[in-house]
Amino acid sequence: MGNVFSGIFGKLWGVNKEIRILILGLDGAGKTTILYKLQIGEVINTKPTIGFNVETLSYKNLKLNVWDLGGQTSIRPYWRCYYANTAAVIFVVDSTDKERIEIASKELHTMLSEEELADSALLVFANKQDQPGALSAAEVSKALNLVELKDRSWSIVASSAIKGEGLTEGLDWLIDVIKDEQL
Repeated sequence: MGNVFSGIFGKLWGVNKEIRILILGLDGAGKTTILYKLQIGEVINTKPTIGFNVETLSYKNLKLNVWDLGGQTSIRPYWRCYYANTAAVIFVVDSTDKERIEIASKELHTMLSEEELADSALLVFANKQDQPGALSAAEVSKALNLVELKDRSWSIVASSAIKGEGLTEGLDWLIDVIKDEQL
């Protein structure tokens, strides 16, 4: 009986439940900058991530364990080691990197075909919108073939990690989806 009441009250007032989120994307897309902008509200100087960064964010009564995985070619095959128990994937695309958008699309679809991510929501940040020549979110969506994703909740948000634009809107959408679908 106590579990029934705690479940009801948890839904009404929120529970500080832990949620696992992966931030993935090609190297140089802005993954680490986004992570630290969300965590401390500042842009910090970053170096290419070799391996991973893990940070805990508290957001809307949830504790988010956010894993920022390196995106270099040699590291991408190891992403699958982190898929278990992942509620959502944030895929970051450098909207100015038109030469590698096809590679980003291939990596995204390969990752999403993994069984362990079948129930994970997807948020795509079309990052670096503050840069000249950046593809719009609609153009990034088309290049990534996001319309093919029929069996999962997904959204794409134009963002600038440096300016903090789009980050809160994207995270709000993601948390709402996680709460609706998985909690």
